[in-house]
Amino acid sequence: MNPVLAGGLVFFTSGAVLVLEILAVRLVAPYVGVTLETYTAIIGTMLAGIAFGTWCGGYAADRAEPRRLLGPLLVAGGVMAMASVPLVRYAGERLSGSTGLSVIGLAFVAFFLPAAVLSAVSPTVVKLQLRDLGATGRVVGRLSALGTAGAIGGTFLAGFVLIELAPTSTTVLVVGGLFVVAGLALGIGLAPGTGHRAVSPVVVVLALVGSGVAVVAAGAGGDRCQTETTYHCVRVEPDPRRAGGRLLVLDTLHHSYVDLDNPTYLEFRYARLFADAIGAVAPADGPLDVLHIGGGGFTFPRWVRAVRPGSSSVVLEIDPGLVTVAVERLGLVTEPGIDVRTGDARTLMDGLEPGRFDVALGDAFGGLAVPWHLTTVEFVRSVKSRLRPGGAYVLNVIDWPPARFARAEVATLAAVFDHVAMVVPPSYAEGDQGGNFVLVASDRPIDGAAITRAVGARQGGEVVVEGPQLRDFTAGAPVLTDDQAPVDQWLARARRDG
Repeated sequence: MNPVLAGGLVFFTSGAVLVLEILAVRLVAPYVGVTLETYTAIIGTMLAGIAFGTWCGGYAADRAEPRRLLGPLLVAGGVMAMASVPLVRYAGERLSGSTGLSVIGLAFVAFFLPAAVLSAVSPTVVKLQLRDLGATGRVVGRLSALGTAGAIGGTFLAGFVLIELAPTSTTVLVVGGLFVVAGLALGIGLAPGTGHRAVSPVVVVLALVGSGVAVVAAGAGGDRCQTETTYHCVRVEPDPRRAGGRLLVLDTLHHSYVDLDNPTYLEFRYARLFADAIGAVAPADGPLDVLHIGGGGFTFPRWVRAVRPGSSSVVLEIDPGLVTVAVERLGLVTEPGIDVRTGDARTLMDGLEPGRFDVALGDAFGGLAVPWHLTTVEFVRSVKSRLRPGGAYVLNVIDWPPARFARAEVATLAAVFDHVAMVVPPSYAEGDQGGNFVLVASDRPIDGAAITRAVGARQGGEVVVEGPQLRDFTAGAPVLTDDQAPVDQWLARARRDG
């Protein structure tokens, strides 16, 4: 085989495996969410496929004519890559959930075989290039380097270009189709001198039927995403109970609720607790300067503008596509008073002047977890520095018994602020149940009685936990730092044990 062709095959098949690995997260997210377990399962599955395929490919190349193997390998790998789209949709409906076994099972069913078959190409090409034992090191080293370069190129291409360029399912189908075509062409091109027919009829049938079935099944399977942004699979669902009600779903999480006709309406319990807390820590009726860490459906910037006329909001939202959805489908108007800045909140904080805000609202989530780097003592200090003296940080976290994350986050807030309170249903404080924990932190004493009155006025059942009771709740909990904040692991274990 021509060395340039050999290098190109290794480069592009290795790159395709990494393209599939990056896109796999996007395909499975609507069914199992985006957590550390999701990334771990995808990476582990792809590595297992690479290892298995490389081993089997080398074994087969020693026992069969390598020139006869390459075409079928590319065709089979392409068809299996295309089949991963309908497989994810079919298996995802049955394995839906964010447990470790669900994530691993879905990843294995859809992506192990395409990774294995495409990875078998490299040792087959190596076999064709080894004519002189004295050049073995150079040949293997060159092809190994090209394979690694292809993997790097595929990673950057998928992450920086392909995800934004086209829907994930379309990209996977196109990549798979290109390998089917390449496999058929290679089968013809390598035929002279082998003593065999150019392309086996079986391979042609596999290519045509397999590709057709994969494309049809992908189209018929339906896509959970109405909009696919750089970070999320997004759906906006009308509420049949309220004409203006809209539910924002990000991957598997019911993230935000907006009433297009009434911006003061708050559907979610934690949102009502946010309002109760804001009324207690900023009791004056005048306008507020509010920092929103996480935009989502932009429920609270609209609420603040409606209940506190003249208020200003700065919203830090990582996903530009989500801002577009909010403007087009959730009634967001980015007029003076709502300043939306896109990017990671941790880095965007550097652009905010100290002492500017009365209240900071933390409502950023990656799946069910607050992104770990937004939970640490270093980030909390950064938030505090942007608050005016006596300003408050109100934070929403999700956790389940034994509430290791919630307890650690309270301890982290207490390491920075003089006063911390927790507003939850009584069963949460007692460790019997879990869900949304609303935490309030300030250097000024927190008026727990005012929060209690606000909760009672709307006939809510939540209680304010502070003082000795809160210290008992957090006893022994660590302070989260940039060096250690195992938030995803704690949440995954709590959900599994629960």
